[in-house]
Amino acid sequence: MQSENDGRNDFDFLIGTWKVHHRRLKERLVGCTEWEEFIGDTVDRKILNGMGNMDENILHRATGPIHAISLRLFNPQTREWSIYWSTDLTGTLDIPMIGGFQDGRGEFYSQEVFEGRHIYNRFIWSKITPNSCQWEQAFSEDGGNTWETNWVMEFERV
Repeated sequence: MQSENDGRNDFDFLIGTWKVHHRRLKERLVGCTEWEEFIGDTVDRKILNGMGNMDENILHRATGPIHAISLRLFNPQTREWSIYWSTDLTGTLDIPMIGGFQDGRGEFYSQEVFEGRHIYNRFIWSKITPNSCQWEQAFSEDGGNTWETNWVMEFERV
């Protein structure tokens, strides 16, 4: 039985077309404070009869465009989302970020290997309004005691 309040609609705010301002650390987990800034275009739509959504992205970086997708799938048993990412640089899906929303804020986590080091990865969705929202990514090398935010996206609805 479908329940509209079980979390499956948590990403409905993202459906549509967006301009995205990206700020990304030039290097990660080395104490870098220099940011790369660029714009992007994102189009997000529901899939699987509302049990997921997918967006297509073009990141307009100085080194050339990167095409990417985000795939989000809702598990009605656990009431959690799995978020997958891929680009035309890899052609593979990254390890999924798992989590959900509480009080208008989404938190998603994974454990993965980054440049040979075992890390925690965290996504946060916040500042959600009908026409804007923010996503950020942070890495932790110490089991989540400290976090280095390394990528921030500010979305503006087109």
